[in-house]
Amino acid sequence: MKVLLLSLFHPELVRGGAQQICYELFEGLQAQEGVEPFLLAAIEPRFAALYTSGARITGFDNRPNEFVFLARDYDYAWNKAANFQLIESYAEFLTTIKPDVVHFHHFLLFGINLLAVTRKVLPEAKIVFTFHEFLSICEANGHMLRKSDNSLCTRASNVRCHQCFPNIGPEQFLMREMWMKRHLAMADAFTCPSRFMIEHYVNWGLDRDKIGHVTNGQRDYSGGVALTNARTKRNRFGFFGQMVDNKGVWVILRAIEQLRAEGFTDFTVEINGDNLRYASEARRTEFEDFLAAERARPFTEQILSFAGSYQVDELPHRMARIDWCLVPSTWWEIFGLVISEAWMFKRPVIASNVGGPKERIRHDEDGLLFAVGDARALADTIRRACTEEGLWTRLVAGIKPPASRDVMVKGYLETYGVHPAMAAASERIETASASPAVKSRRRSG
Repeated sequence: MKVLLLSLFHPELVRGGAQQICYELFEGLQAQEGVEPFLLAAIEPRFAALYTSGARITGFDNRPNEFVFLARDYDYAWNKAANFQLIESYAEFLTTIKPDVVHFHHFLLFGINLLAVTRKVLPEAKIVFTFHEFLSICEANGHMLRKSDNSLCTRASNVRCHQCFPNIGPEQFLMREMWMKRHLAMADAFTCPSRFMIEHYVNWGLDRDKIGHVTNGQRDYSGGVALTNARTKRNRFGFFGQMVDNKGVWVILRAIEQLRAEGFTDFTVEINGDNLRYASEARRTEFEDFLAAERARPFTEQILSFAGSYQVDELPHRMARIDWCLVPSTWWEIFGLVISEAWMFKRPVIASNVGGPKERIRHDEDGLLFAVGDARALADTIRRACTEEGLWTRLVAGIKPPASRDVMVKGYLETYGVHPAMAAASERIETASASPAVKSRRRSG
Protein backbone atom coordinates (compact mmCIF):
# COMPACT_ATOMS: atom_id res chain seq x y z
CA MET A 1 0.00 0.00 0.00
CA LYS A 2 1.35 3.40 -1.01
CA VAL A 3 0.47 6.37 1.21
CA LEU A 4 1.10 9.97 0.15
CA LEU A 5 1.27 12.45 3.05
CA LEU A 6 0.81 16.16 2.29
CA SER A 7 2.38 18.46 4.87
CA LEU A 8 2.38 22.21 5.37
CA PHE A 9 6.13 22.88 5.39
CA HIS A 10 8.88 20.42 6.23
CA PRO A 11 9.71 20.40 9.96
CA GLU A 12 13.38 20.95 9.19
CA LEU A 13 12.52 24.18 7.37
CA VAL A 14 9.74 25.56 9.57
CA ARG A 15 8.93 24.30 13.06
CA GLY A 16 5.29 23.56 13.79
CA GLY A 17 3.06 20.90 15.30
CA ALA A 18 1.19 19.87 12.14
CA GLN A 19 4.35 19.28 10.12
CA GLN A 20 6.09 17.56 13.01
CA ILE A 21 3.21 15.10 13.41
CA CYS A 22 3.05 14.48 9.67
CA TYR A 23 6.77 13.68 9.64
CA GLU A 24 6.43 11.42 12.70
CA LEU A 25 3.72 9.55 10.80
CA PHE A 26 5.92 9.34 7.69
CA GLU A 27 8.74 7.79 9.72
CA GLY A 28 6.36 5.49 11.55
CA LEU A 29 4.83 4.19 8.33
CA GLN A 30 8.30 3.44 7.00
CA ALA A 31 8.62 0.83 9.73
CA GLN A 32 5.40 -0.93 8.66
CA GLU A 33 5.64 -3.97 6.42
CA GLY A 34 3.56 -3.64 3.30
CA VAL A 35 3.36 0.16 3.48
CA GLU A 36 5.39 2.58 1.37
CA PRO A 37 4.95 6.22 2.48
CA PHE A 38 5.75 9.34 0.47
CA LEU A 39 5.99 12.87 1.87
CA LEU A 40 5.10 16.00 -0.10
CA ALA A 41 5.84 19.13 1.93
CA ALA A 42 4.67 22.53 0.69
CA ILE A 43 7.06 25.47 0.93
CA GLU A 44 6.76 29.12 -0.01
CA PRO A 45 8.91 31.38 -2.23
CA ARG A 46 10.93 32.78 0.69
CA PHE A 47 12.93 29.53 0.43
CA ALA A 48 14.24 30.87 -2.88
CA ALA A 49 17.27 28.59 -3.03
CA LEU A 50 14.99 25.55 -3.37
CA TYR A 51 13.09 27.09 -6.28
CA THR A 52 15.31 25.87 -9.08
CA SER A 53 14.46 27.15 -12.54
CA GLY A 54 11.26 25.63 -13.88
CA ALA A 55 10.83 23.26 -10.93
CA ARG A 56 7.43 22.74 -9.29
CA ILE A 57 7.87 19.50 -7.31
CA THR A 58 11.38 18.37 -6.42
CA GLY A 59 13.15 15.92 -4.13
CA PHE A 60 14.19 17.07 -0.67
CA ASP A 61 17.80 16.80 0.46
CA ASN A 62 18.41 13.60 -1.57
CA ARG A 63 16.13 11.63 0.77
CA PRO A 64 14.08 8.70 -0.56
CA ASN A 65 10.38 9.45 -0.97
CA GLU A 66 10.62 13.01 0.39
CA PHE A 67 9.52 15.83 -1.92
CA VAL A 68 8.75 19.53 -1.73
CA PHE A 69 5.83 21.29 -3.38
CA LEU A 70 7.07 24.68 -4.58
CA ALA A 71 3.99 26.80 -3.98
CA ARG A 72 3.51 29.95 -6.04
CA ASP A 73 0.63 32.29 -6.91
CA TYR A 74 -1.37 30.96 -3.95
CA ASP A 75 -4.81 32.52 -3.63
CA TYR A 76 -5.18 33.23 0.09
CA ALA A 77 -8.66 34.73 -0.36
CA TRP A 78 -10.08 31.37 -1.42
CA ASN A 79 -7.24 29.13 -0.19
CA LYS A 80 -6.75 27.63 -3.60
CA ALA A 81 -3.93 26.73 -5.95
CA ALA A 82 -4.16 29.23 -8.80
CA ASN A 83 -1.10 28.29 -10.85
CA PHE A 84 -2.27 25.95 -13.62
CA GLN A 85 1.21 24.55 -14.29
CA LEU A 86 1.63 23.71 -10.59
CA ILE A 87 -1.73 21.93 -10.54
CA GLU A 88 -0.71 20.04 -13.66
CA SER A 89 2.57 19.00 -12.03
CA TYR A 90 0.69 17.78 -8.94
CA ALA A 91 -1.59 15.67 -11.14
CA GLU A 92 1.44 14.22 -12.93
CA PHE A 93 3.05 13.50 -9.54
CA LEU A 94 -0.05 11.53 -8.50
CA THR A 95 -0.08 9.47 -11.69
CA THR A 96 3.63 8.72 -11.26
CA ILE A 97 3.40 7.53 -7.65
CA LYS A 98 -0.13 6.08 -7.83
CA PRO A 99 -0.80 6.16 -4.07
CA ASP A 100 -3.60 4.07 -2.61
CA VAL A 101 -4.14 6.66 0.12
CA VAL A 102 -3.69 10.43 -0.11
CA HIS A 103 -3.57 11.93 3.37
CA PHE A 104 -3.81 15.72 3.63
CA HIS A 105 -2.45 17.23 6.85
CA HIS A 106 -3.23 20.73 5.57
CA PHE A 107 -4.40 22.53 2.47
CA LEU A 108 -2.54 25.80 3.07
CA LEU A 109 -0.03 26.48 0.25
CA PHE A 110 -1.42 23.45 -1.61
CA GLY A 111 -4.96 24.73 -2.09
CA ILE A 112 -8.25 23.21 -0.99
CA ASN A 113 -8.99 22.56 -4.68
CA LEU A 114 -6.25 19.92 -4.80
CA LEU A 115 -8.67 17.56 -3.06
CA ALA A 116 -10.87 17.71 -6.16
CA VAL A 117 -7.80 17.28 -8.39
CA THR A 118 -6.80 14.23 -6.34
CA ARG A 119 -10.25 12.69 -6.68
CA LYS A 120 -10.30 13.28 -10.45
CA VAL A 121 -6.83 11.83 -11.04
CA LEU A 122 -7.17 8.94 -8.58
CA PRO A 123 -10.87 8.03 -8.42
CA GLU A 124 -10.18 4.79 -6.50
CA ALA A 125 -7.75 6.23 -3.93
CA LYS A 126 -8.83 6.86 -0.36
CA ILE A 127 -8.56 10.53 0.61
CA VAL A 128 -8.05 11.31 4.30
CA PHE A 129 -7.96 14.82 5.75
CA THR A 130 -6.60 15.60 9.24
CA PHE A 131 -7.65 18.89 10.83
CA HIS A 132 -4.90 20.60 12.82
CA GLU A 133 -6.83 23.88 13.23
CA PHE A 134 -10.08 25.50 12.07
CA LEU A 135 -8.97 27.17 8.83
CA SER A 136 -11.80 25.50 6.93
CA ILE A 137 -14.27 27.24 9.24
CA CYS A 138 -12.50 30.44 10.23
CA GLU A 139 -11.02 33.19 8.06
CA ALA A 140 -8.99 34.46 11.03
CA ASN A 141 -6.11 32.06 10.40
CA GLY A 142 -8.23 29.19 11.65
CA HIS A 143 -7.86 30.34 15.25
CA MET A 144 -11.52 31.08 15.95
CA LEU A 145 -10.75 34.25 17.90
CA ARG A 146 -13.04 37.27 17.73
CA LYS A 147 -11.20 40.23 16.18
CA SER A 148 -12.96 42.75 18.43
CA ASP A 149 -11.54 41.48 21.73
CA ASN A 150 -9.57 38.27 20.92
CA SER A 151 -12.16 36.23 22.82
CA LEU A 152 -12.77 32.61 21.84
CA CYS A 153 -15.33 32.11 19.09
CA THR A 154 -17.59 29.09 19.47
CA ARG A 155 -19.21 29.05 16.04
CA ALA A 156 -18.96 30.62 12.61
CA SER A 157 -21.81 32.35 10.80
CA ASN A 158 -21.99 34.76 7.89
CA VAL A 159 -22.81 37.73 10.14
CA ARG A 160 -20.38 36.85 12.94
CA CYS A 161 -17.54 36.42 10.43
CA HIS A 162 -18.49 39.71 8.76
CA GLN A 163 -18.19 41.40 12.16
CA CYS A 164 -14.56 40.26 12.35
CA PHE A 165 -13.92 41.29 8.73
CA PRO A 166 -16.16 44.30 7.99
CA ASN A 167 -14.62 44.66 4.51
CA ILE A 168 -15.97 41.22 3.54
CA GLY A 169 -19.72 40.95 3.08
CA PRO A 170 -21.84 38.20 4.72
CA GLU A 171 -22.69 36.73 1.32
CA GLN A 172 -19.00 36.15 0.59
CA PHE A 173 -18.66 34.17 3.81
CA LEU A 174 -21.59 32.05 2.65
CA MET A 175 -19.73 31.45 -0.62
CA ARG A 176 -16.55 30.64 1.33
CA GLU A 177 -18.36 28.00 3.39
CA MET A 178 -19.89 26.44 0.28
CA TRP A 179 -16.48 26.45 -1.43
CA MET A 180 -14.77 24.71 1.50
CA LYS A 181 -17.48 22.10 1.98
CA ARG A 182 -17.63 21.34 -1.73
CA HIS A 183 -13.95 20.36 -1.77
CA LEU A 184 -13.88 18.69 1.64
CA ALA A 185 -16.70 16.46 0.34
CA MET A 186 -14.04 14.77 -1.81
CA ALA A 187 -12.50 13.24 1.34
CA ASP A 188 -13.50 9.76 2.43
CA ALA A 189 -12.57 10.30 6.06
CA PHE A 190 -11.56 13.08 8.43
CA THR A 191 -9.56 12.84 11.65
CA CYS A 192 -8.96 15.19 14.58
CA PRO A 193 -6.23 14.81 17.23
CA SER A 194 -8.59 16.04 19.99
CA ARG A 195 -12.18 15.07 20.58
CA PHE A 196 -13.44 18.59 21.25
CA MET A 197 -12.59 19.48 17.63
CA ILE A 198 -15.05 16.92 16.34
CA GLU A 199 -17.97 18.83 17.84
CA HIS A 200 -16.84 22.06 16.18
CA TYR A 201 -16.78 20.42 12.75
CA VAL A 202 -20.04 18.55 13.27
CA ASN A 203 -21.74 21.80 14.33
CA TRP A 204 -20.30 23.38 11.17
CA GLY A 205 -22.00 20.72 9.07
CA LEU A 206 -19.62 17.81 8.48
CA ASP A 207 -20.93 14.26 8.80
CA ARG A 208 -20.10 12.94 12.27
CA ASP A 209 -19.78 9.42 10.87
CA LYS A 210 -16.89 10.54 8.64
CA ILE A 211 -14.86 12.14 11.48
CA GLY A 212 -12.65 10.01 13.71
CA HIS A 213 -10.31 10.70 16.59
CA VAL A 214 -6.64 9.79 16.10
CA THR A 215 -4.35 11.15 18.78
CA ASN A 216 -1.01 12.73 17.96
CA GLY A 217 1.87 10.45 18.88
CA GLN A 218 5.62 10.92 18.97
CA ARG A 219 8.84 9.12 19.59
CA ASP A 220 9.97 9.21 23.20
CA TYR A 221 12.70 11.86 23.09
CA SER A 222 13.61 11.20 26.72
CA GLY A 223 15.10 7.84 25.88
CA GLY A 224 13.00 6.41 28.69
CA VAL A 225 14.93 8.38 31.32
CA ALA A 226 12.96 10.91 33.37
CA LEU A 227 14.91 14.02 34.30
CA THR A 228 15.00 14.24 38.08
CA ASN A 229 17.30 15.89 40.57
CA ALA A 230 17.57 16.56 44.28
CA ARG A 231 16.55 20.21 44.12
CA THR A 232 14.08 21.23 46.80
CA LYS A 233 12.95 24.38 45.00
CA ARG A 234 10.73 23.95 41.97
CA ASN A 235 10.74 27.51 40.68
CA ARG A 236 12.03 27.22 37.11
CA PHE A 237 9.49 27.58 34.33
CA GLY A 238 9.84 27.10 30.58
CA PHE A 239 7.89 27.93 27.45
CA PHE A 240 8.40 25.81 24.31
CA GLY A 241 6.87 26.50 20.92
CA GLN A 242 5.92 29.09 18.33
CA MET A 243 6.19 32.70 19.47
CA VAL A 244 3.09 33.85 17.62
CA ASP A 245 0.29 35.82 19.25
CA ASN A 246 -2.08 32.97 20.02
CA LYS A 247 0.58 30.94 21.86
CA GLY A 248 0.32 33.47 24.68
CA VAL A 249 3.91 34.47 25.46
CA TRP A 250 2.54 37.93 26.23
CA VAL A 251 0.49 36.41 29.08
CA ILE A 252 3.74 35.20 30.64
CA LEU A 253 5.31 38.65 30.34
CA ARG A 254 2.40 40.29 32.11
CA ALA A 255 2.33 37.64 34.83
CA ILE A 256 6.03 38.33 35.49
CA GLU A 257 5.31 42.06 35.70
CA GLN A 258 2.55 41.49 38.24
CA LEU A 259 4.64 39.19 40.43
CA ARG A 260 7.63 41.51 40.29
CA ALA A 261 5.43 44.46 41.29
CA GLU A 262 4.27 42.43 44.29
CA GLY A 263 7.84 41.68 45.30
CA PHE A 264 7.76 37.99 44.33
CA THR A 265 10.84 37.35 42.21
CA ASP A 266 12.16 33.98 43.36
CA PHE A 267 11.54 32.21 40.04
CA THR A 268 12.83 32.13 36.46
CA VAL A 269 11.17 31.73 33.06
CA GLU A 270 13.05 30.46 30.00
CA ILE A 271 11.52 31.03 26.55
CA ASN A 272 12.38 28.34 24.00
CA GLY A 273 10.90 29.09 20.60
CA ASP A 274 11.00 30.49 17.12
CA ASN A 275 8.93 32.23 14.45
CA LEU A 276 8.61 35.52 16.31
CA ARG A 277 8.61 37.02 12.80
CA TYR A 278 5.10 35.61 12.33
CA ALA A 279 3.78 37.45 15.41
CA SER A 280 1.95 40.74 15.05
CA GLU A 281 4.11 43.83 15.20
CA ALA A 282 2.62 44.80 18.56
CA ARG A 283 3.35 41.43 20.21
CA ARG A 284 6.80 41.19 18.62
CA THR A 285 7.71 44.66 19.87
CA GLU A 286 6.32 43.87 23.33
CA PHE A 287 8.53 40.79 23.64
CA GLU A 288 11.65 42.46 22.27
CA ASP A 289 11.25 45.48 24.57
CA PHE A 290 10.61 43.26 27.60
CA LEU A 291 13.65 41.12 26.84
CA ALA A 292 15.88 44.17 26.32
CA ALA A 293 14.75 45.62 29.65
CA GLU A 294 15.34 42.29 31.36
CA ARG A 295 18.86 41.98 30.01
CA ALA A 296 19.62 45.49 31.23
CA ARG A 297 18.94 44.41 34.82
CA PRO A 298 21.69 42.97 37.05
CA PHE A 299 22.00 39.26 36.34
CA THR A 300 20.74 38.29 39.80
CA GLU A 301 17.51 40.26 39.21
CA GLN A 302 16.68 38.78 35.81
CA ILE A 303 13.65 36.52 35.65
CA LEU A 304 13.11 36.05 31.90
CA SER A 305 15.67 34.57 29.51
CA PHE A 306 15.42 33.70 25.82
CA ALA A 307 17.09 30.46 24.67
CA GLY A 308 16.01 30.69 21.01
CA SER A 309 14.79 28.01 18.61
CA TYR A 310 15.40 24.32 19.11
CA GLN A 311 15.02 20.91 17.50
CA VAL A 312 13.35 17.97 19.21
CA ASP A 313 16.68 16.25 19.84
CA GLU A 314 17.61 19.21 22.06
CA LEU A 315 14.68 18.62 24.39
CA PRO A 316 16.58 16.54 27.00
CA HIS A 317 18.98 19.28 28.04
CA ARG A 318 16.39 22.04 27.68
CA MET A 319 13.81 20.20 29.77
CA ALA A 320 16.53 19.51 32.34
CA ARG A 321 16.77 23.26 32.97
CA ILE A 322 13.14 23.66 34.03
CA ASP A 323 10.66 22.23 36.55
CA TRP A 324 7.37 23.35 34.98
CA CYS A 325 6.23 23.76 31.37
CA LEU A 326 4.03 26.75 30.53
CA VAL A 327 1.37 26.49 27.79
CA PRO A 328 -0.51 29.83 28.00
CA SER A 329 -2.27 29.56 24.62
CA THR A 330 -5.04 32.09 24.02
CA TRP A 331 -6.82 30.16 21.25
CA TRP A 332 -8.42 26.71 21.03
CA GLU A 333 -5.04 25.02 21.37
CA ILE A 334 -5.77 21.92 19.30
CA PHE A 335 -3.57 19.37 21.03
CA GLY A 336 -0.41 20.81 22.50
CA LEU A 337 2.54 18.66 21.45
CA VAL A 338 4.64 20.38 24.08
CA ILE A 339 2.39 18.80 26.72
CA SER A 340 3.42 15.36 25.45
CA GLU A 341 7.05 16.42 25.34
CA ALA A 342 6.95 17.74 28.89
CA TRP A 343 5.32 14.53 30.09
CA MET A 344 8.09 12.50 28.48
CA PHE A 345 10.45 14.15 30.95
CA LYS A 346 8.02 14.10 33.89
CA ARG A 347 7.51 17.85 33.82
CA PRO A 348 4.09 19.07 35.03
CA VAL A 349 2.31 21.45 32.67
CA ILE A 350 0.63 24.74 33.58
CA ALA A 351 -1.80 25.53 30.75
CA SER A 352 -4.81 27.55 29.69
CA ASN A 353 -8.12 25.86 30.46
CA VAL A 354 -9.34 25.48 26.86
CA GLY A 355 -9.26 23.05 23.96
CA GLY A 356 -6.64 20.34 23.88
CA PRO A 357 -4.96 21.25 27.21
CA LYS A 358 -8.28 21.16 29.04
CA GLU A 359 -9.07 17.81 27.44
CA ARG A 360 -5.70 16.28 28.23
CA ILE A 361 -4.59 17.73 31.57
CA ARG A 362 -6.24 16.58 34.78
CA HIS A 363 -6.22 19.71 36.90
CA ASP A 364 -4.42 19.25 40.22
CA GLU A 365 -3.65 15.62 39.37
CA ASP A 366 -0.95 15.79 36.68
CA GLY A 367 -0.86 19.53 35.93
CA LEU A 368 -2.52 22.88 36.58
CA LEU A 369 -5.01 24.86 34.49
CA PHE A 370 -5.66 28.59 34.66
CA ALA A 371 -8.17 30.92 33.03
CA VAL A 372 -7.26 31.49 29.38
CA GLY A 373 -5.63 34.87 28.68
CA ASP A 374 -5.69 35.86 32.37
CA ALA A 375 -2.24 37.07 33.44
CA ARG A 376 -3.42 37.45 37.03
CA ALA A 377 -4.52 33.79 37.11
CA LEU A 378 -1.19 32.69 35.64
CA ALA A 379 0.72 34.80 38.18
CA ASP A 380 -1.21 33.19 41.04
CA THR A 381 -0.54 29.73 39.61
CA ILE A 382 3.19 30.43 39.26
CA ARG A 383 3.31 31.60 42.87
CA ARG A 384 1.47 28.48 43.99
CA ALA A 385 3.82 26.24 41.99
CA CYS A 386 6.82 27.86 43.65
CA THR A 387 5.52 27.84 47.22
CA GLU A 388 3.13 24.92 47.82
CA GLU A 389 5.06 22.17 49.51
CA GLY A 390 4.82 18.76 47.84
CA LEU A 391 2.80 20.02 44.84
CA TRP A 392 5.44 19.32 42.19
CA THR A 393 6.14 15.81 43.52
CA ARG A 394 2.43 14.97 43.68
CA LEU A 395 1.74 16.15 40.14
CA VAL A 396 4.78 14.33 38.74
CA ALA A 397 3.50 11.11 40.30
CA GLY A 398 0.23 11.60 38.41
CA ILE A 399 1.80 12.00 34.96
CA LYS A 400 1.16 9.13 32.56
CA PRO A 401 3.25 8.49 29.43
CA PRO A 402 1.87 10.34 26.37
CA ALA A 403 0.67 8.48 23.30
CA SER A 404 3.50 6.86 21.36
CA ARG A 405 4.11 7.16 17.66
CA ASP A 406 3.12 3.52 17.25
CA VAL A 407 -0.31 4.27 18.73
CA MET A 408 -0.80 7.08 16.23
CA VAL A 409 0.38 4.96 13.29
CA LYS A 410 -2.03 2.19 14.27
CA GLY A 411 -4.87 4.71 14.42
CA TYR A 412 -4.12 6.03 10.94
CA LEU A 413 -3.68 2.57 9.43
CA GLU A 414 -7.15 1.72 10.70
CA THR A 415 -8.43 4.97 9.17
CA TYR A 416 -6.84 3.92 5.88
CA GLY A 417 -8.73 0.63 6.23
CA VAL A 418 -5.68 -1.51 6.92
CA HIS A 419 -4.86 -3.13 10.25
CA PRO A 420 -1.08 -3.30 10.93
CA ALA A 421 -1.19 -7.11 10.96
CA MET A 422 -3.06 -7.09 7.65
CA ALA A 423 -0.39 -4.87 6.13
CA ALA A 424 2.32 -7.34 7.12
CA ALA A 425 0.30 -10.28 5.78
CA SER A 426 -0.33 -8.43 2.51
CA GLU A 427 3.39 -7.87 2.07
CA ARG A 428 4.11 -11.58 2.58
CA ILE A 429 1.41 -12.55 0.07
CA GLU A 430 2.72 -10.12 -2.54
CA THR A 431 6.27 -11.38 -2.04
CA ALA A 432 5.14 -14.98 -2.40
CA SER A 433 3.07 -14.13 -5.48
CA ALA A 434 6.13 -12.62 -7.12
CA SER A 435 8.25 -15.77 -6.66
CA PRO A 436 9.20 -17.81 -9.75
CA ALA A 437 7.39 -20.90 -8.43
CA VAL A 438 4.10 -19.07 -8.01
CA LYS A 439 4.43 -17.41 -11.42
CA SER A 440 5.06 -20.84 -12.96
CA ARG A 441 1.95 -22.31 -11.30
CA ARG A 442 -0.09 -19.34 -12.56
CA ARG A 443 1.09 -19.90 -16.13
CA SER A 444 0.42 -23.64 -15.98
CA GLY A 445 -2.98 -23.04 -14.43
